[in-house]
Amino acid sequence: MNEENSNLTEQNQGEWQAPPSPENLKTIQEPAQMSEAATLGSIFFEPGRTFEDLRRKPRFILAAAIMIILGTTYIFLFANKVGDAGFRRLAAEQLDKSAQTQSLSSEQKQQSIEISMTANRVTRYFVPLFIIIALALGGLFYWLGSKAMGGSASFLHGVSAWVYSSFPPTVVASIANFIILFIKPVDEIDVATGQRGLVNANPSFFIDGAQSPVLATLLGTFDFFLIWGWILAAIGLQKLGKISSGSAWAIVLIIALLGITFRIITALFTGIPV
Repeated sequence: MNEENSNLTEQNQGEWQAPPSPENLKTIQEPAQMSEAATLGSIFFEPGRTFEDLRRKPRFILAAAIMIILGTTYIFLFANKVGDAGFRRLAAEQLDKSAQTQSLSSEQKQQSIEISMTANRVTRYFVPLFIIIALALGGLFYWLGSKAMGGSASFLHGVSAWVYSSFPPTVVASIANFIILFIKPVDEIDVATGQRGLVNANPSFFIDGAQSPVLATLLGTFDFFLIWGWILAAIGLQKLGKISSGSAWAIVLIIALLGITFRIITALFTGIPV
């Protein structure tokens, strides 16, 4: 009898597992309190509460779909506004600025312009794919950054942080871009920079981008919409990854500096503010 009790005790001990920590138990047991549609509005007014709910159940499909629709719609409306003549003029100007194309004949330059026009038309249809890739990469960076700081966020949490920190600035900027696009005369639109947006919520508004593309790009980083997104991202990483505010801001600023560096290098080689 004693041997049976002893064997039963050993079996129970072998099967026993430590209970989950209170934090993990809360995450597992507590369901999301907001619908995905509700988070789209609450992120504007209650970002902390919204990210706490996204911690319970990460989601981003609806917000990402809206951003894809807004971005794609703007690109096609912009192309319709400036027309082929605007893009053809831009391609010709870029050829004239490039030292490598100065030796080309008129026929070769015309062929190069036609290739640029075709590439521009085709690229518009891939805008949704480009946005999806950008959102996925951004989520990956935030997830890896959170892990490096000792956070507990999953990859889906990282994507949620990136998407929802980008959503409010994207929506507001898109609405402003649509309004300006409809009321601004076509001859006042800069085709090179206008494809990324017509709203200048930064000091680069006072700089001639054609003459000083690097300086205009640098000043463009002090943008209201960019800073708004950084603030939301820091809140999101803190809530979703369970890390300190300082760690969250470190992740946001490091990734932002990498992006700024890439933009400055691009402006330096292309001669166009980015």
